[in-house]
Amino acid sequence: MDYQLLFSRYAAAPAHARWSRQRQLHECLRHAIRNGTLGSGARLPATRTLAQELGVSRNTVLYAYDQLATEGFVLPDRRGTVVAELAARMAQAPTQTAVPLRAGLSRRALAVPTRSALETPAPFAPGVPALKEFPATLWRRLLDRAWKRLRTEQLNYAPHTGEPALREAIANHLRVARGARLDASQVIITDGTQGSLDLCARAFADAGDKVWIESPGYQGALAAFQAAQLKPMGMVVDAEGMAPSAADWQRHPPKLIYVTPSHQYPTGSVLSLERRLALIANARAASALIIEDDYDSEFRHDGPPLSCMQGLEADAPVLYLGTFSKTMFPALRIGFVVVPMVLVEPLSAMLSRTSPRGRAADQLALADFMQSGQFSLHLRRMRRLYRQRRDALVAALEQQLGDVADVYGGSAGMHLALRLRNPKADDAQMSAWLREQGIVAPALSEQAVGQRVQPWRGFLLGYAQVPVEQMPRLVKQLAEAVRRFG
Repeated sequence: MDYQLLFSRYAAAPAHARWSRQRQLHECLRHAIRNGTLGSGARLPATRTLAQELGVSRNTVLYAYDQLATEGFVLPDRRGTVVAELAARMAQAPTQTAVPLRAGLSRRALAVPTRSALETPAPFAPGVPALKEFPATLWRRLLDRAWKRLRTEQLNYAPHTGEPALREAIANHLRVARGARLDASQVIITDGTQGSLDLCARAFADAGDKVWIESPGYQGALAAFQAAQLKPMGMVVDAEGMAPSAADWQRHPPKLIYVTPSHQYPTGSVLSLERRLALIANARAASALIIEDDYDSEFRHDGPPLSCMQGLEADAPVLYLGTFSKTMFPALRIGFVVVPMVLVEPLSAMLSRTSPRGRAADQLALADFMQSGQFSLHLRRMRRLYRQRRDALVAALEQQLGDVADVYGGSAGMHLALRLRNPKADDAQMSAWLREQGIVAPALSEQAVGQRVQPWRGFLLGYAQVPVEQMPRLVKQLAEAVRRFG
């Protein structure tokens, strides 16, 4: 065995060049044993002999041999050092048998629908606010002030239901802005809407329970329910929102009902008052809980703001979800759940065991932002801006696509739906082509839940982050996609 050649080749590799001589020799010999170059029973040179051959100190060789012996690759005896039989056989087994790794995600994880993650905001990507318009300088000042005021004990885990100051600020805002009926104790701080959905699915339903979800509907909710091993059931959405039939209540009673009543995702329809009251009454009778996702209702463009379902009746069976990802910025990762008073104590007990919280400074800065009036001021600015951008988008769509498509859901929120009149249009192919052009316009057909109804064909268009002057050019590309694949 030419150890000098073996060592020089291994040490010269770029990945090994910066290692110490001791490590280079140890790794070189171990590699030679693992790949069979030094077979079982092979006798290694004496330490002095190998040191002279390689031009290294004897201590370097002693270190390498001792390390290999500790790891079980070699065995010292009275005549020197030999490669261990069991170590060599075990090291060679993976390359000899080539057994593939069979571990992987669980079946329930593989069943969860995937969603494309957006590393950078792209035109028409839904759910992205006008990030350039956020008062970042003010926010940095509030964060700095929160850190200066932070007590030593607040560096520990935060209260499992969230900072009291933020819970109080949210409760005050919801009473005024959303017509909610609540006490601050009913507000539970989460890491955003997805965290709220995961919590509701885990805390209020068991594996195998049915959960109703709008169709077309929010795929993030579908993912949360499937991950919790619930059984989602798509409910048709029309111009007045979710429309379950009497037969649905009788044959498929749900444990949870997920709705976006103020601005249905993705169609933008508004759940009528008649249906809201009926849904609450039927949920009471079925001992079900309604998950009201009020994700972007702060931005009402036409008409007065709509009150939330949670405030329609005292002690309504409603879990009210809110988020600051749309009103402020997604990276903040703060949302909340308002739970019925009867559920506060058991949910709090569960969270104390399973959900240690942190980020006290962020929560305190947000509370300050709300209590100082800056949050309401920011919302007013964004409402004006989003209304202008909505108007520009609708005008461009009517001009360039008005003969083949209809606009839905533009009265509120940060997105609208463009529904193609051709029920066989390949909107998925159109969406894929647009993504290649740098435009994210999710296909409406891919928002369907289940097979109960004919899926919508068209696009989900977020306009909050798109400047007015860019709308005609971007809609022109939408029209090009429709012409190519429609």
